Amino acid sequence: MINNLIHRYGTKAISLLPPESAHNFTLWLLAQGFIPEFRINPRILENLSTEVFGITFKHPVGLAAGFDKDARALKGLFQLGFSFIEVGTVTPKPQQGNPRPRVFRLSSDRALINRMGFNSRGLDYVCTKLEQWRNRDAHEGEVLGVNVGANRDTSDKIEDYVSGVTRLLGLADYITINISSPNTPGLRDLQEGINLNRLLDALCTVRANNAFVPPLLLKVSPDLDQEGLFNLVQACNESGIKGLVVSNTSTSRQVNLVSRYSNQKGGLSGRPIRELSRQALKSVKKVAPDNLGIISVGGIDGAEEANIRFSSGAQLVQLYTSFIFQGALVIEDILLGLPSKKA
Repeated sequence: MINNLIHRYGTKAISLLPPESAHNFTLWLLAQGFIPEFRINPRILENLSTEVFGITFKHPVGLAAGFDKDARALKGLFQLGFSFIEVGTVTPKPQQGNPRPRVFRLSSDRALINRMGFNSRGLDYVCTKLEQWRNRDAHEGEVLGVNVGANRDTSDKIEDYVSGVTRLLGLADYITINISSPNTPGLRDLQEGINLNRLLDALCTVRANNAFVPPLLLKVSPDLDQEGLFNLVQACNESGIKGLVVSNTSTSRQVNLVSRYSNQKGGLSGRPIRELSRQALKSVKKVAPDNLGIISVGGIDGAEEANIRFSSGAQLVQLYTSFIFQGALVIEDILLGLPSKKA
């Protein structure tokens, strides 16, 4: 009970800081162990485990990429109750990302707009952190994904993805190929046509040249039209991609935003893209084979929305914006509202 109050009022206090400062301060608190463990009643977790792309998850709620880009606070984040955490996006070489301010809190809309631009300390730093976590702090059943991207100034984006995947072998339980961020010029071009085929062929070569490659996933945009999503699913299925993360932030402004920063450029996340994310999930599920794992993300802020995603074909869900606004309490809220066996 005391810990619940600390998390509830601590989240509110941190939200008084500017968005990026609040984010960095929270990561620092978690890394230092200053945020108390949030214990979920074991009874809640009974019969919630599920197997997706060959990995067993103790429950279906994870943290989306973007929160802990550099694997700085894994121990603390797992102690909040997430079943899996996706680190990143990490780029091969360190880069600063876009100029500040680049994150905007739209409180009245329960949303965020970000144009971070893949700020990353780079693969070497992240891999060192992952090794430290696995050697000192990892516990059985904690699933770690890593989301990889391309450097802004790279001459070959596909080679950046190949180097990212290769470097992470043995460190990640699964790897997500992020080709859908709206904040790196030209990145979304990799979602379609010959660019997508070249990327998938390169990933197939990585698998052929290594004895064990963890499941590879693609993170897609909610702004792709239905035909684009259909073609992407077909290409992924033919190339051995094991899953999709549906979906990333959106550049669309199809909804009426009322908050002060609603006209800022960047990727929109949270409640306003709920319908876009739902529709992207439904489009993917229409053509996805049963063995293609699907993680749904975008506008999930409670058990009702999570159950809508599960009933629409997702096996797992990820949180980001709702975690920013609600803190760790949203994890338990979702788990309490799930059927004892959701899949």
